[in-house]
Amino acid sequence: MVDAARARKLADRIQQIVAEMLERRIKDPRLGFVTVTDTRITNDLRDATVYYTVYGSDGERAETAAALESAKGVIRSEVGRKTGVRHTPSLTFVMDSLMENVAHIDDLLAQARAKDAEVAKAAQGASPAGEANPYRENGPDEDEDLDEDEDDEDDAEFDGHDAAGDGEDGRSGRPPS
Repeated sequence: MVDAARARKLADRIQQIVAEMLERRIKDPRLGFVTVTDTRITNDLRDATVYYTVYGSDGERAETAAALESAKGVIRSEVGRKTGVRHTPSLTFVMDSLMENVAHIDDLLAQARAKDAEVAKAAQGASPAGEANPYRENGPDEDEDLDEDEDDEDDAEFDGHDAAGDGEDGRSGRPPS
């Protein structure tokens, strides 16, 4: 097993080499507008998966996949030469579904916007079902008067004896004296 940081660096280097090879050295006419999006390598550095996207139709994507498969050996030898690792990883090219995911997310966002617009239109003339403020509010004077009256009643009932014999005065919320 190899350090994860070393594997990530090697994967990044392989991504750069493959992108450079596709841009400059591979002259296959079937190769479309290819973008290398990611590269992942196994922990034993034996297999590398190169993810790519192709701008174009399904036919152009299929032709690009065939061109990448035919150029795999040349690309692998260049990766081995430029990385200097003992065992050059085998390459697997996988079509990245990034563009389809982006289109799907855009469709979902458009649907959400349409539903939000419907809700806003329905709520435009609506009013609350109850009062404007459904919570009961006491004025500041009412709260203080109630608290002081309760304290006075508690003090009047307390005779100063510990009836339970537990060190408590029997009143809730007050520390023992």
